[in-house]
Amino acid sequence: MSAYETVIGLEIHVELATESKIFCTCPTTFGAEPNKNTCPVCIGLPGVMPVLNEEVVNLAVKAGIALNCDINLINKMDRKNYFYPDLPKAYQISQFDLPICVGGHVDVEVEGKKTRVGLTRIHIEEDAGKLIHLEEEENTLIDYNRGGVPLIEIVTDPDIRSAEEAVEFLKTLRAVLVYSGISDCRMEQGSMRCDVNISVREFGSEILNTKVEIKNMNSMKEVHKAIRKEEARQIQFYSYGEGHKVIQETRRWDAAKGRTITMRTKEDAQDYRYFPEPDLPPVIIQKEKVADIEKSLPELPTAKKERMMVKYGLSLNDIGILIEEKSVADFYEAVVHLSGEPKEAANWIITELLRVLKTETDIPMTAGQLSDLIIEVKKGTISRTAAKDVFEELVVSDKSVDQVIQEKGLKQISSTDELEGIVDSVLRDNPQAVEDYKAGKNQSFGFLMGQCMKASKGKGNPGVVKSLLERALGQ
Repeated sequence: MSAYETVIGLEIHVELATESKIFCTCPTTFGAEPNKNTCPVCIGLPGVMPVLNEEVVNLAVKAGIALNCDINLINKMDRKNYFYPDLPKAYQISQFDLPICVGGHVDVEVEGKKTRVGLTRIHIEEDAGKLIHLEEEENTLIDYNRGGVPLIEIVTDPDIRSAEEAVEFLKTLRAVLVYSGISDCRMEQGSMRCDVNISVREFGSEILNTKVEIKNMNSMKEVHKAIRKEEARQIQFYSYGEGHKVIQETRRWDAAKGRTITMRTKEDAQDYRYFPEPDLPPVIIQKEKVADIEKSLPELPTAKKERMMVKYGLSLNDIGILIEEKSVADFYEAVVHLSGEPKEAANWIITELLRVLKTETDIPMTAGQLSDLIIEVKKGTISRTAAKDVFEELVVSDKSVDQVIQEKGLKQISSTDELEGIVDSVLRDNPQAVEDYKAGKNQSFGFLMGQCMKASKGKGNPGVVKSLLERALGQ
């Protein structure tokens, strides 16, 4: 066991699900042609004035309520001054000393241990543009489409103690924000980005040692790797003895090299010369507005988990998998509503559908299709093995379950008259196996069963075949 403990705080930038940017009417569409979604306001031309998008405030308040924060009914926007090519105004409109939300918490559980991660604040700000580095040409291009897209930044207290807790926190946070309709939180598209503040200290110490900020992680898997590598680097530093100190700096995660690399010395708040945004009035939120937003909140993941456990009788592990993605949880409940088979629906979704969703963005079939498949298996129309073939066809086509069964000739033989003939034929052709079985060699039954299924070309209903075979053998 290490003599050191890791102390982690996270800063999560989340793009809000608005149709237009925070201070102008430009669309927030991801993947548009570079610099198409821009205007004089979001590229900072002289003489233009920002106008705060009201929906940004509403979504920030919704996030605060969902994350157990206190809402500052009077808050304000500030200028954060720094120069970087992706920031055309040379300042970012953000919030400093009076953010929209303060406090709050998120509860996480790792290996049976529950931890409450406190939140310091949530504040509103505009996103910067995106730099595109062309390594072969040694040039950098700038796409300002992202500039001015509304963000909330969620800042945690330094309550996280491991890479596993950090990832679980991000998963829980993401689920809350997606369920609430605040953001799609797609890390691969940059709509959820995480910076890690990390330090290490000796176990039992209450001192917070010098922290390092890590950037450039575009998946939870990379967040986990970056934390493990950086904590090892810092522990090695301290193990050299007195005189060796960790420098407060910003480092970036290099996934290809599997290590963190120095970017710059870490700035403090005074380096940004914050001051109130002169072109925007204070943001005043009515109590009635907060109450209305609270009423509009949908069922959140924790409540959904508790309800589904009671209603469907599933294991905690299965429920946890199903509710991780809102679209999957909603799909599951729709399938159960149509089929009346909660456990079968869970099995198909967890073992088959989630495998497909590793490479697909959207669920490739309707709840009605999967429900029909489950019902046909239960009725004995097709075997479970054949049902997997049907499932694969449903992934790539919009055919009905019945149509696929007919086209592929997958319908099971359940007719006792037809199957009796097959059983009788197998017993006649395998007298030694019949003799062995009657002599007490039970494994011969499995052989005969296999021969019956082979004779039916795999279409015999196994339950009916087994029953007929047992009867024929005098069991």
